[in-house]
Amino acid sequence: MEKYLCFAALLVLGASAARAQSPVLPPDTVRVSDAAARARLMADTLYARAHYNKLEYRIPMRDGVKLHTVVYVPKDADRVRYPILLNRTPYSAGPYGPGPYAWRGLTTVIHSVSPNSTMLHEGYIFALQDVRGAFLSEGVFEDVRPEKDQYRGKQGIDESTDTFDTVEYLLQKGPKNNGRVGQWGVSYPGFYTTVGLLSRHPALKAASPQAPVTDWFWDDDHHNGAFFLAEQVWFWDLFGQPRPQPTAKWHEGMQIPGNDGYAFYQRLGPLKNVNAQLFHGRVKHWNDLVAHPNYDAFWQARNPRPHLHDLKAAVLTVGGFNDAEDLFGALHTYAAIEQQNPGLSNRLVMGPWVHGGWAHAYTGEIVGNVNYGPSPSRWYQQYVEAPFFKAYLKDDKPTAAAQLPEAIVFESGTNQWRTFDAWPPKAAQERTLYFQPGGKIGFEKPGAVTGFGFRQFVSDPAHPVPYTEATVLAMTKEYMTDDQRFASRRPDVLTYQTDVLTNPLTLAGPIQALLQVATTGTDADWVVKIIDVYPDDTPDDPRTAPGVHLGGYQQLVRSEVMRGRFRESFSQPKPFVAGQVTPVPFTLQDLMHTFRPGHRLMVQVQSTWFPLVDRNPQTYVENIFEASESDFQAATHRLYFSPEHASQLTVKVLP
Repeated sequence: MEKYLCFAALLVLGASAARAQSPVLPPDTVRVSDAAARARLMADTLYARAHYNKLEYRIPMRDGVKLHTVVYVPKDADRVRYPILLNRTPYSAGPYGPGPYAWRGLTTVIHSVSPNSTMLHEGYIFALQDVRGAFLSEGVFEDVRPEKDQYRGKQGIDESTDTFDTVEYLLQKGPKNNGRVGQWGVSYPGFYTTVGLLSRHPALKAASPQAPVTDWFWDDDHHNGAFFLAEQVWFWDLFGQPRPQPTAKWHEGMQIPGNDGYAFYQRLGPLKNVNAQLFHGRVKHWNDLVAHPNYDAFWQARNPRPHLHDLKAAVLTVGGFNDAEDLFGALHTYAAIEQQNPGLSNRLVMGPWVHGGWAHAYTGEIVGNVNYGPSPSRWYQQYVEAPFFKAYLKDDKPTAAAQLPEAIVFESGTNQWRTFDAWPPKAAQERTLYFQPGGKIGFEKPGAVTGFGFRQFVSDPAHPVPYTEATVLAMTKEYMTDDQRFASRRPDVLTYQTDVLTNPLTLAGPIQALLQVATTGTDADWVVKIIDVYPDDTPDDPRTAPGVHLGGYQQLVRSEVMRGRFRESFSQPKPFVAGQVTPVPFTLQDLMHTFRPGHRLMVQVQSTWFPLVDRNPQTYVENIFEASESDFQAATHRLYFSPEHASQLTVKVLP
């Protein structure tokens, strides 16, 4: 109770214009063992069975299609009026039928009923719905269905009309309730939460898009137009198969022999072999990817951000700085809502988590080999998520919980929660890191250069740089914090670093890269990695993987790829002129990290990142999804650091 009151005091302080820019929030000092976590999850499941009834509805939409909806209702709902919390998902609202109950820990996060254990015990009506065309719901499924912007008037249906009709039905014909509705979802259900805001139903009081799928040219499918191979081929085979009729069963994914994804995708060859050897034309979304290699009208229509105006519900957007899938979605959904809805209660939470890691009560302490301290997830659930929904769905008048700070952000490196009245923080100052001769990087502008004023390397698509040392088939979530010493040893990776830091250096917000490059080819990818280099005498952590030594560890902090053909326009790609110095600007997603004294900041630049990212042929072709093996050629790439061609990174430094 003392901790809650302390936090409540901080929330009230956060509402004051006189408060400090960034108070440090109290850590959760309780460390929970795996056994205790499993016991708690089982206890929650038993509690759900004892205190909730399970109902199922087939809710009609305005065009007659019925959506299957599973509802968990507190057993005392006849005398106590509870709010409704809605989760719309393409990943199954099951288990179906009166017997089995779904609960966190027994199924994956995308199937979970309640956002967290605290809310389970507080009591809500939890409604889970198979979206149109998924599992037991009728209709035709469409990936990231385009919005028609109901606010300005339209005919037909989209996900916002389906949300509106669902909310209206549950209020009028579902379990007795208090007339207030909230919505939440992680990943793809996060997308449905974002577009659920566009229903603008007057009863929708609070929504929490969490790692929301947002724009597939920058998250999930692509990053800056480069295709994320290792994750998406597996995902679309599992998820993208046609569903001729309603079914409770998942499609069985393909079986890949062995466990070496690097070798498997090398043998597979160019992307055109995915259909020829794996999908055989049956995965519609893959066919869409092949047909739309550029950011054309197909992708633009599937971007919900322009529609996020005139919203009424309070919003809590949640993401993880180590989210390998939808980091872009969380940051840019928050920003779009903030820009288009002055005065709206709109908040952002960014923790150290992997994709969906905040939704598990006792995870998040360690990502790969990096320890972030006692459970950030449990802290967030108790002191941020539960109070947010309670304030808008249960409380009769504003409470301290309704005054959550604008931005609650975890600072890695020092492992502390901080709050800000804007994100990025207003106090963060733009500074420029310049690539220097001799593998140096620093805030000083490069002076006159003796010699060539560049470094170069040979990039060979036949021998691409691996993204991880691990032997794995699909993308690992842990690559976001992996030790990069294996890459530093490669001749096709350029490494730059600062001197040993004598003062802390805190970066907060996005990083703008401007690479001045030249290539002997006509196309190329460019990968920039921001790395925290530990002191050589850093002690080992007994909880890391066996044989991992933290002395000299090169922790990946932020990374991004840019497909060079899109350097001027994502809609109209353009080849490089061989040998011509060319600027390549792009954005690395936000971070909040302190490089401590004794550490170094390192930057690595490379052109392959395999099989995380598909290989660029390095000879310009109109559509890389249709490139042939003969199109893939080795090329020599140059990165310039001369005064007239100064490669640089613009960062936001927090005093």
